[in-house]
Amino acid sequence: MSARLKALLLVTPLIVFLGLFFLWPLWMMISTAVQGGTVRLAFPQTATAIASWDGSGPPPAELQAALVRDLRADTPQERFGDAVRTLNSQQAGFRTLLPRTARTVREAAEADPIDLATVDPRWSDQAYWLAMKRSMPAYTDANLLAAIDLKRSDDARIEPVEADFAVNRAIMLRTFVIAIQVTLLCAAIGLPFAMLTASLSGWKRNALLIAVLLPLWTSLLVRTAAWLILLQDNGLINQTLRAIGLIDSPLSLIYNRTGVLIAMTHVLLPLMVLPIYASLIAIPRNLMPAAAALGAAPLQAFRHVLLPLAMPGLLSGSLLVFMVALGYYITPALTGGAGDQMISSVIAFYATGTANWGMAGALGLFLLVPTTVLYIVYSRLSRTPLVQT
Repeated sequence: MSARLKALLLVTPLIVFLGLFFLWPLWMMISTAVQGGTVRLAFPQTATAIASWDGSGPPPAELQAALVRDLRADTPQERFGDAVRTLNSQQAGFRTLLPRTARTVREAAEADPIDLATVDPRWSDQAYWLAMKRSMPAYTDANLLAAIDLKRSDDARIEPVEADFAVNRAIMLRTFVIAIQVTLLCAAIGLPFAMLTASLSGWKRNALLIAVLLPLWTSLLVRTAAWLILLQDNGLINQTLRAIGLIDSPLSLIYNRTGVLIAMTHVLLPLMVLPIYASLIAIPRNLMPAAAALGAAPLQAFRHVLLPLAMPGLLSGSLLVFMVALGYYITPALTGGAGDQMISSVIAFYATGTANWGMAGALGLFLLVPTTVLYIVYSRLSRTPLVQT
């Protein structure tokens, strides 16, 4: 057996693992976000008939008859429900229109002619038929556009959705703002903490490392629940502040942005401290005394010697904290208010609340793209020496 084949066999388990648990889920998310055909599978005869309709004027009788035949067919309930949800996301009202029409059609005799407008007046509205026509292609950009509050008009132009439904873009912006705020707070706390830890030795260093590692050994739900107790009006923090006379009335620390930032910073702080500590521990201890001997003030030595050498760890920690913060769900959901929910809550709503996996995949894709770009930028920056010799 050649050495190349042996090496390939050694890395095969890793390749299989990455394919099954990383590449395949990403592909499924991307394909779900752009996949159409749900309506086509539920209404195949309607899909054939509606392809010849140009969308102008009332739908022809052949098209209405095809829809009646599809509604009479023995379509699996799950497939029918997926089609209803997809159509309802295009045109509000399908959630009640289609089940009512299907029930009426199936109760009628096959020989009886059925006028859909008589069953429900909404079938005389051309918008519902146009929504069905837009939902028939096998692949669609409807979910991607809806994820950023856009849609296609009846003449296929991209336009903003109604103001009452334009929420995804604001929530996406809020998610990035919270992630940046948490990253800055973690950097402001993590850098001094890592510097102090690296400057110590023995049991003192171990004690600080255990303090920062302890949250990683505790359940995320337990840590978040602990902050719910600590931050409430009668919690330990407010009681302590009132006991020492700093405040007269309790501070509002929970169910708002403050609570979200405090809880998320505590949870993600180890991801910032550990990379910085790893960079600092590799710096020779004699560099700072040497800078002082050459006349550099402590702040100058920090800016020109210590900080550039610690920058790789700071960038790595910031990247980790930012990427993890973008997808946080439990902590902002429990500690934040209605105006502090992040995009992960919306993804969870579409995935579990309405079973709209296409929208969930589209929103997840808009989180995946910026994090991937940031990782590529960081990998390129990390190749450039930060300290010139």
